[in-house]
Amino acid sequence: MIWTAIIATSFIAFMLKYLGQAVPARWLENARIQKFALHLPTALLAALVAVQTLGNQKGIVFDARSVAVLVAGVALFLKAPFPVVVLLAALTSAGIHQL
Repeated sequence: MIWTAIIATSFIAFMLKYLGQAVPARWLENARIQKFALHLPTALLAALVAVQTLGNQKGIVFDARSVAVLVAGVALFLKAPFPVVVLLAALTSAGIHQL
């Protein structure tokens, strides 16, 4: 069963890459497509962060990860350098785990 899923996922990934190369250039010159492609990685990354922060196998959870992401968001809002943001989030999460 697991090998079927691995082979199917590999095939889908290959076909997506192949179809991405086969798209006509004039489609990619469309302003709507360019705007969509510009914002898609940001939306996917935000969704990944939300799922990894708030999700578990039973539902939504608010724990140390949630507070750490909130601290990182505040640090980013205050224009802190990225290494400082990561360090603040890690220290916040570790500190809450120690409580």
